[in-house]
Amino acid sequence: MQLWLAMRHINHVKRHRTCVPAEFNGHITQASHQRAADYTVAKTRFGMIVSLFEAMLLAAFTLGGGIEWINQQLSGWISSPLWAGVTLIAGITLLHSLITLPLTLISTFKIEASYGFNNTSAKLFITDTLKTTAVATAIGLPLLAGVLWLMDQMGAYWWLWVWAVWVGFSLLLMWAFPTFIAPIFNKFEPLADASLQTRIESLLKRCGFKTNGIYVMDGSKRSSHGNAYFTGLGKAKRIVFFDTLLKSLNASEVAAVLAHELGHFKHRHIAKRMAWTFGLMLGMLWVLGQLKQELWFYQGLGVNSQSTATALLLFFLVMPVFTFIFAPLSSMSSRKHEYEADAYAAEQESAGDLINALVKLYEGNAATLTPDPLHSLFYDSHPPAALRIAALKKLKNKE
Repeated sequence: MQLWLAMRHINHVKRHRTCVPAEFNGHITQASHQRAADYTVAKTRFGMIVSLFEAMLLAAFTLGGGIEWINQQLSGWISSPLWAGVTLIAGITLLHSLITLPLTLISTFKIEASYGFNNTSAKLFITDTLKTTAVATAIGLPLLAGVLWLMDQMGAYWWLWVWAVWVGFSLLLMWAFPTFIAPIFNKFEPLADASLQTRIESLLKRCGFKTNGIYVMDGSKRSSHGNAYFTGLGKAKRIVFFDTLLKSLNASEVAAVLAHELGHFKHRHIAKRMAWTFGLMLGMLWVLGQLKQELWFYQGLGVNSQSTATALLLFFLVMPVFTFIFAPLSSMSSRKHEYEADAYAAEQESAGDLINALVKLYEGNAATLTPDPLHSLFYDSHPPAALRIAALKKLKNKE
């Protein structure tokens, strides 16, 4: 189904490549529209290749006997079931990363570079890869060991203990990320534009949002895509602008984009998404609790060795296959949140400024203006450009 949706998307974008939608006439050039269409088609085609490769890799690990073979080798080398399990999952994760590394290289240095978005050097790519591996190892291995220990020691309700630890870990990571992890990869400097700083502080005060700083991130060293986001938890919350975003938008447009992000805060979208994610994880762990003792679960996926580690590994490897059908529900909820945040931004700043900012971002990021409706229904966390701009124009007329 994923491949069928991708083909629909490609064909729809190609059919509308030659004509800029009426809503964007005079704002986005024909050349920019065609570039966005070509970029979307290239990414979607490559995504199809990635999906096929990932499916074959999953089959090789499961039905092809890859996990079973690796597990048997480890059982002869490591006597502790706990550390054999940690090594199995970590090893499969590392092996997957190494096998799919060429795909990442193609995406970064071929597709993104072809459309002028990639600024990542080979040295930076290697450095990022090593840093990511080190951080994931330092954080992930102790967590994995703790989860496997709880699964073995906490009886029938182990899944409640694992869920509680996972929730606590997630909240801790959200708090620690802006201060301790993000600076490992990027430089964050306080916003230097005094007039923009004053305008933003006034907006934050009106919206009742407290933050420990407004920062500019050197996103341009990797990509020319622009963005802005909130990060952190509690008093560690930060507002972060990509330097590329500040170069492409004027002060009014930056304020409107920030007001949109504040709309997510005001409507408690982040808290709602966290609650949904935590609830979903609780349900998934419960399901794993039921499957963990069933021999057919292991054998049906090509594994004869029944263990805590293989149960955890198999479940999270195949889960995306069975949960794909629910993707439209998540996407629909996210799009609803985007409309609500846009409406809030129109109240606090100007719908016209947000429209101008979005149009510039669509053009600068080569976002297609004509996505396939069904593909968008499944995948898009943001409303299609035409519908979003139309909704903002209605709000603008009320100003």
